[in-house]
Amino acid sequence: VQLQASGGGLVQAGGSLTLSCAASGRTFSGYAMGWFRQAPGKEREFVAAISWNYGLTYYGDSVKGRFTISRDSAKNTLYLQMNSLKPEDTAVYYCARGAGWAASRLGGDYSYWGQGTQVTVSS
Repeated sequence: VQLQASGGGLVQAGGSLTLSCAASGRTFSGYAMGWFRQAPGKEREFVAAISWNYGLTYYGDSVKGRFTISRDSAKNTLYLQMNSLKPEDTAVYYCARGAGWAASRLGGDYSYWGQGTQVTVSS
């Protein structure tokens, strides 16, 4: 299983970015997907997750109302639309595939991780 995250970059505060995560092979269907992030010197933080069944979504408190997670099963791609970005959103963002269909806020419930994409928000 390979997950390739992309779409990161440098953006001014208040701006928007859309991250993508392409999954290789027949490895997307039936599994929850999630986004996590890690800033320098900080622990990994849950950002958002989406279940396989019904597309239920969950968000971390710090991004709720600003970020939107979605998935396109036909393209085997996960997305994270990030609006109203803040300097504190600066981090490496990782996509991950769950061990099952249910979405989770816990990193331990994800079996595969992408390589990460850097998001930098300037003030």
